[in-house]
Amino acid sequence: KRILGIDYGRVRTGFAVSDLLGLTANGIGTFKASGDRVLIEHICELVKEHDISEIVIGNPINMDGSRGDSSSKVKYLAGLIEKDTGLPVILFDERCTTMLAHKILNATDTRGAKRKSVVDTLSAQIILQNYLDTKKYFLLMKEMENEGVRFMNVNSVDKKRRAPIISAITMIILMAAT
Repeated sequence: KRILGIDYGRVRTGFAVSDLLGLTANGIGTFKASGDRVLIEHICELVKEHDISEIVIGNPINMDGSRGDSSSKVKYLAGLIEKDTGLPVILFDERCTTMLAHKILNATDTRGAKRKSVVDTLSAQIILQNYLDTKKYFLLMKEMENEGVRFMNVNSVDKKRRAPIISAITMIILMAAT
């Protein structure tokens, strides 16, 4: 079974699916819907066509961690999708995915109409790949904990030492993203 990734947009919605092993995400296109009902019908078709068992939709959380109107809209839409498909729908933080998609498109010199047509698909692929990687990471951590490996809880570190640790983690993430 595969996982469907969704980058919801008011104009276009991008889609991606995982491989059967849940290791990689592959973009499958965008869809322009004239309303939620039409979009959900399209998602139901994709679920059948690709033998989907789980759905991940990007949650547009603000950079400061707050949730605005867009996040509320996605949460509402996720509920409708879950109801119509009968599948679990996971809201997954999509901060910086569109920015990363634009960076990738700049690096590949993708411009104009082609860029507009692929940015949402690429964003969906990034959201889904991030979800798959996070899922693998947590499974690996759980397995290591079962073998007796202990991990440092950043919150248990005093505040003076916490900032450099978080900064180092952030730098590693940023370096990996570029």
